[in-house]
Amino acid sequence: MENRQDLTSILPYLPVVMRSSTLFWPSQVVEALKALSSGPLHSHVDSGHILFTAIEDIRNSLSLSSTSLSPSTSLGYSLFFDELLTREESRKWFEEGVPALGSLLLRLPSLLEAHYENADQVFDGVGLRMLDSQEPGIVFLSQELIAALLACSLFCLFPDHDRYMKQLQIINFDQLFASLYEDYSQKQENKIRCIIHYFQRISSDMPKGVVSFERKVLPFKGHADLISYPNSNFWSTSAIPLCKFEVHSSGLIEDQSGDAVEVDFANKYLGGGALGRGCVQEEIRFMISPELIAGMLFLPAMEENEAIDIVGIERFSSYTGYASSFRFSGDYVDGRDVDTLGRRKTRIVAIDALCSPGMRQYRENLVLREINKAFCGFLYQFKYQKYQKILQENGWSSEQFDASALTHMGTSEGKILNHEFRNFQNDYQRMEQGNNIGVATGNWGCGAFGGDPELKAMIQWLAASQALRPFIAYYTFGLEALQNLEEVASWILSQKWTVGDLWNMLIEYSTKRSKGETTVGFLRWLLPSLYGHGARLNLPNSP
Repeated sequence: MENRQDLTSILPYLPVVMRSSTLFWPSQVVEALKALSSGPLHSHVDSGHILFTAIEDIRNSLSLSSTSLSPSTSLGYSLFFDELLTREESRKWFEEGVPALGSLLLRLPSLLEAHYENADQVFDGVGLRMLDSQEPGIVFLSQELIAALLACSLFCLFPDHDRYMKQLQIINFDQLFASLYEDYSQKQENKIRCIIHYFQRISSDMPKGVVSFERKVLPFKGHADLISYPNSNFWSTSAIPLCKFEVHSSGLIEDQSGDAVEVDFANKYLGGGALGRGCVQEEIRFMISPELIAGMLFLPAMEENEAIDIVGIERFSSYTGYASSFRFSGDYVDGRDVDTLGRRKTRIVAIDALCSPGMRQYRENLVLREINKAFCGFLYQFKYQKYQKILQENGWSSEQFDASALTHMGTSEGKILNHEFRNFQNDYQRMEQGNNIGVATGNWGCGAFGGDPELKAMIQWLAASQALRPFIAYYTFGLEALQNLEEVASWILSQKWTVGDLWNMLIEYSTKRSKGETTVGFLRWLLPSLYGHGARLNLPNSP
């Protein structure tokens, strides 16, 4: 165990200790957890105030400084467990929930050791580790191990002295509870209710599945000599047809009934304000599926050419509302099927949009930034590596290839590559049983981040099409600016535009918008007839 690079990279961020190749809790921690697991008659932990006192004792045994926690944390625990829960809810929590979590934490060292042993046998010898920026890789965790890690978060047991320097999010729950006391709101209370409901569920019926967390990097490390970062020429010359575009004016991304990849409108720091005061799309997803929080332990901030894929998370809570109106509304039974690796067929991709871009978002370099971010998220890693293999087999280098050759049909080399690419596409579709995994998304980066929803809709459509996704399901959330989105998308598809065609139109529009030559949205600019401004259409230039 001591010589494992994966464990060595994450061990400073875990609360357990390793000596002589064995992971363990210090003896004082073992005694404290045994007391908790024996129930309130033995531990005397029957209130939020006493629970946090027990937490502080465990932290002291781990030499964790009390000053690193938010000052109002203890008051937040007292407020929630002693005042906001009903007497029956509190009794059940302290008689059943806390003892179960004590027992689970006692097993954390053995769960970690079993995880690394299993990684040797199943996952190419690579287990839980720090997935650093610009280092593509994947981590598989059992739902039981995730539950134990999240119990550490509830008990504020993770060391945090170096997390900021590592560009890691907070992982302990101290700010979550402190914020409840410092600035009480119903949405904050209900965020915590989702978390506590998760712990109650896993305490009575521990799930046995697997969740994977993957950092994707465009281009993938080790192949920079084969393919360059997609530039404007890559997009403008793409002959790939646009995929099907479905518009949903109502409904939620997480409720989509298919196997589509669900887009997390992410902060570059995975989870955003989930463990603080945040309560919009990303934070809500993390509350109803708390297993997502585990990724915040080992996934530093995303760079512009990175995305994070998470497959297999289970949903535990139902909810209503959004932001200040968010409310926990009861249990949720997740009926998603399971794949051959034991993961639920829930696929989430976290991609961070530009924050408060204003008029800058219409500059070509920033449109390119957004489309490549989405492309990285929507592209299968296997597919990207196949792009590279096609190039390598045909003798192309980055000096010879600017990424347009895959789709450029005007040269013999381009025709060869395109033929190989089509063969690959057909092979992959068979492997994916019809390649029916589309993208479910919406107004990415258009709420708190201030993006243009019409621009973002087109960018995501282009990225999904180039990534060979069969469809994009777009949830408008009733946004007025997108009321004609379905009609415009249908018209574009009727014209049989390619990715290159739509990209070129988008750049033409963005250039005019950036220069102040137009002030209308892209949909009105492209098809003014839909808005009662005559029949003039903006069409792609002829080749």
